[in-house]
Amino acid sequence: MNSNVSTLSNQREAPPFGRVGVAIDIARDPHSALGRAYHEIQAEHEMQKETSVLREEIDTRSMFEEIVGVSAPIRSALFALSKVAPTDATVLITGETGTGKELFARAIHKRSQRSSRPFVAVNCAAIPSALIASELFGHEKGAFTGATERRLGRFELAEGGTIFLDEVGELPPEIQVALLRVLQEREFERVGGTRPIRANVRVIAATNRDLEAAIENNTCRSDLYYRLNVFPIQVPPLRERDDDIRLLVEYFAFRFAKRAGKKIKRIGGNTLKLLQSYGWPGNVRELQNVVERAVILSESDELYVDERWLSRKSTSLQVAAAAPSRTLATQQKEIIEAALMETMGRVSGPFGAAAHLGVPSSTLESKIKALNIDKRRFRQQ
Repeated sequence: MNSNVSTLSNQREAPPFGRVGVAIDIARDPHSALGRAYHEIQAEHEMQKETSVLREEIDTRSMFEEIVGVSAPIRSALFALSKVAPTDATVLITGETGTGKELFARAIHKRSQRSSRPFVAVNCAAIPSALIASELFGHEKGAFTGATERRLGRFELAEGGTIFLDEVGELPPEIQVALLRVLQEREFERVGGTRPIRANVRVIAATNRDLEAAIENNTCRSDLYYRLNVFPIQVPPLRERDDDIRLLVEYFAFRFAKRAGKKIKRIGGNTLKLLQSYGWPGNVRELQNVVERAVILSESDELYVDERWLSRKSTSLQVAAAAPSRTLATQQKEIIEAALMETMGRVSGPFGAAAHLGVPSSTLESKIKALNIDKRRFRQQ
């Protein structure tokens, strides 16, 4: 009985070499159904290898953290980043809206000795002026109406790590004084507090404003500017990075296609020419949005971009920004007022002035405030 069981077991374990050989022969025949399936699998495997090679190429040759690029302007900025990151110096990152200033700040933190500690980002333009002091430095219980308990500010939350102050040029004068104290004395007080608190925090600031012009207009303290400007890094606009357009499109297409469960194998020739000839007033953020829209609407393995998605009107603010500093405010005010007139004073939303001009609503709100534009008079028209 045991002998029979052993024989059956051996028969089941014996590989059917003859049938495998026949299957291989059929698979090699491209005219058979099995052969076509076999070759499709091989093609899919080759495509996966090409995609993997592309990802490795972007990661190893043209990607610094999440910053993709090989052009001379971006290499220059990344060289500066690599030099200052290991130090504890204060950094001021300048550049137009959408260029990726926060990515640079995160890369500096990640390559610093503080990388294991918190990275706290604050958009200074997005916080109402009355709340900025509390947000940055915290408050004591009873410091003001509604302060029912002690609250830690962003500087305390970033203790031992890095705080990133985006749009630092929008800080009101009284907060500029408090920030200057942090940079000079490394201490601050909570709102309603009387005891100084030590601040072991690296400060990285960013702005799309001309702070030297702001000093002349008395909207930025010169002593604060010089404290922030210890190590400046200028992030180049996308229109100066022609060599990076294809890499960025491939990177975003791969990322969004993976998220959407799609496969994008190629970029249409006309699409690539269109993207490379466009001025990109919204910089990398605008390119990212365009590629994401293209992936969502894609019904094939080829990426296609409709020219109508690229707003020619949105270049107006960039043209104004390139003008001499003495006419910058006047030109920007005229452009913004014209947009508000068309949108009946609406700033945000798909039909607002921000979308019309191709800039974030928070940025437009800060510009409206800085230029003393009354939005209400456009709502009445």
